[in-house]
Amino acid sequence: MSKIDNNKEQKRNSLLDSAFTLFLDNGFNKTSISDIVEKAGVAKGTFYLYFKDKFDIRNQLISHKANQVFQAACNELMKHKELKDFEEQVLFIIDNILDQFAQNHHLVMLLSKHLSWGFFTDFLVVAPSDDRPSIYTIYQTMLDHASHTYRTPDVMMYMIIELVSGTSYNTILYKQPLSLEQIKKPLYEVIKGIFVQFRE
Repeated sequence: MSKIDNNKEQKRNSLLDSAFTLFLDNGFNKTSISDIVEKAGVAKGTFYLYFKDKFDIRNQLISHKANQVFQAACNELMKHKELKDFEEQVLFIIDNILDQFAQNHHLVMLLSKHLSWGFFTDFLVVAPSDDRPSIYTIYQTMLDHASHTYRTPDVMMYMIIELVSGTSYNTILYKQPLSLEQIKKPLYEVIKGIFVQFRE
């Protein structure tokens, strides 16, 4: 990456980080673009070099954070060469992501309510950088090496994303109806059942 490209990336990341803090502290509706650029320490015109409006930075922020979380989980998975089965790999990634959420409640607040299938298909098909594939590409690669084939694998993943996303919000933030550690076993059993239902 050239010095100019690196500088651009730093400015974009500074805007994303500022938006993340302000959205959490003040809420999306009460945060203005002026607030974001002031916190990031850049000119207002710089904002529009990277984002169309406040909704665009919110969507790109969610995608940015989701990619960071998912890539961290995939990096951990790569250390476990013994996990060759697609279903075991998916469960490992989910477990790692839930543990990341448990360590950072702000991520839960930002991601769990927004990681719908529509968001997944609209934003997570885009590679976060030239040297890292998109979440969707990684999922397709894992599927290609699976020992089973699955009917409508996109629908299968939609169901899993919605289940994990809805479950994690209350269990991590409020320990309701159970704590995260207590909910993991029944949650993973349900996910295994989803895999079985979709096997061809």
